[in-house]
Amino acid sequence: MSRLEMPPEAAMTPAQAAVCAETVAGRRGKVPAPMIAWLRNPELARRGQKLGELLRFETTLEPDLTELAILVCGRHWTSHHEWTAHKAMGLKVGLDPDVIAAIAARSTPRFDDVRQRAVYEVSSTLLSSGRVPDALYAFGVELLGEQGMVELVGVLGYYCFVSLTLNTFELGLPGSIAPELQDPDFQQRAAKE
Repeated sequence: MSRLEMPPEAAMTPAQAAVCAETVAGRRGKVPAPMIAWLRNPELARRGQKLGELLRFETTLEPDLTELAILVCGRHWTSHHEWTAHKAMGLKVGLDPDVIAAIAARSTPRFDDVRQRAVYEVSSTLLSSGRVPDALYAFGVELLGEQGMVELVGVLGYYCFVSLTLNTFELGLPGSIAPELQDPDFQQRAAKE
């Protein structure tokens, strides 16, 4: 059960209603789950969703690369709602189901696409260590370019924000619990509720 609910339309402040209308009119076409929390500060909701829209739809990274980075981030944080939503999107843009399954199992996937491998390696290394070693950085720049590397770090940073929001406020749960993301502590607690 979510800790926060979407405010009823009649109870929204003018600022909350405006940011929701703006978001629905944008590329997403709907209010994304983390905005349920962010609406407690409408300007945070506005800026957060605009940054997310930019990073999802307006970078030099192809959709499969963006979705791959989001899945690595979602798995890192065991963010069930993020994983569930972006697994479906990743499959839709052509990510290999075996790659997705390996990420869910915290195993290193086998990639046929070297750019996907670069995104995976940079993403998983950065999330696990907070750094990117020189050789990996050079590999990432070679395959993604400097702009692509900056955008990849932006995607990861934004989806850490999304994951932490979703996890803290348990948004999208229980409907989005992803059984393939093993998280015994969460599953035991959810079973008690």
